[in-house]
Amino acid sequence: MDTEYDRIEREITIDASPQRVWELVSEPGWYINDQRIVDHQVEYDGEIAYVTDPTHGRFAFRTVHLDEPSYAAFRWHIDADDPSSSSTLVEFWLTPADSGVLLKVAESGFASLSEPEADRRSRFDDHSQGWRLELELARVHLTGADARA
Repeated sequence: MDTEYDRIEREITIDASPQRVWELVSEPGWYINDQRIVDHQVEYDGEIAYVTDPTHGRFAFRTVHLDEPSYAAFRWHIDADDPSSSSTLVEFWLTPADSGVLLKVAESGFASLSEPEADRRSRFDDHSQGWRLELELARVHLTGADARA
């Protein structure tokens, strides 16, 4: 797989306190959503968090590092039933901004996933679109902008 399809980076400014943003991004799998951020069932088995979304099913995440309130990193395993499966690294950086917080996300490691190249590319493309949506959902969720709907 071409290395240009190995890393996704996105960022958004959210008019919310660093603590509110941290509470969201430090939760494994908060970004498994559809039209809005929903509560997930989260079960822990050692250092693996199994996140169940009512629409999308079950996912496995390993917390790599939490440095409140500025950095969170997780491994997103490609097989929720196999915690030793290959994974991407999902990292969040929170930086104070004039109006709230600049939230940056990077997901990397697609090229080294142990699945066929077509599947890696499809996953990369899906996540490239998904991060745009999820960051906007985070902004709406944290600023109460969804109260207008």
